[in-house]
Parts: sequence; structure tokens; C-alpha cells
Amino acid sequence: MREQEQGFDELLARLKTVVAKLEQGNLSLEESLVAYEEGVALARRGHSLLDSAEKRVDLLVEKQGAEPELSPLEGDWDEADSDDPH
Repeated sequence: MREQEQGFDELLARLKTVVAKLEQGNLSLEESLVAYEEGVALARRGHSLLDSAEKRVDLLVEKQGAEPELSPLEGDWDEADSDDPH
């Protein structure tokens, strides 16, 4: 599947795979550069998809006549990212 055709979830899964390969440390310099380039391209495409989704949400909120309001998302977060002491 080409990068342009992939959705965000597929991009994220592939990016995680690329990062895992790089973190193993057993790639040659050339293989590492190729993997890094792929990772950068995936990250940029993912960021672009997120920006587009944010703009779509903003348009939907504006159509509702409400002012956009930022609030933290609830979900599974790493403990290092959490302010919750539990």
C-alpha cells in the first residue's frame, strides 16, 4: 500500500515498526538511513493527516455555532505523561 493511500492508523503502525527496527541497532548505516527517511516521511504524512482532521473538526464546530474549546483528551496515557499520582 502506498503511503498516500494509508490512513492514520496504518501510518502509525508502520512508523512504530520502523522505529523498532532502528532501536534494535543492528542495521547497517545505509539501512538505517533508508529506515530513518521512511520514518520521517511517515511522520510528516501523519502530521498532515492530523492537521486535516483538526481543520475538519473546527469547521464542524463552527457550523454548530459554538466557539471551539480546547480540553484534554481522556484515554490511555503513559504514566510518564500523566499528572495523576495513581
